[in-house]
Amino acid sequence: MSHTPHELAEDFPNAAAHIHKLKLQDPHFARLVDSHHDLNRAVHRAETGIAPVDDFTAQKMRKERMKLKDQIASLLAKAG
Repeated sequence: MSHTPHELAEDFPNAAAHIHKLKLQDPHFARLVDSHHDLNRAVHRAETGIAPVDDFTAQKMRKERMKLKDQIASLLAKAG
């Protein structure tokens, strides 16, 4: 497991298998998960100073990550 905070497997520990299954079955869900993963990495790099950004950009990235996570949670709930 990654040491990057906010990984979906950590945010939804009981749904890891379900996330994997939906990624294989639903291209839209797969894009959301991939976008969350990429954005989460960018936020982590910004927060740790590896790839610093200004405060406005960092906050915008965190909000977008939360929006993606909410969409993923909604689709997980609908799928069962």
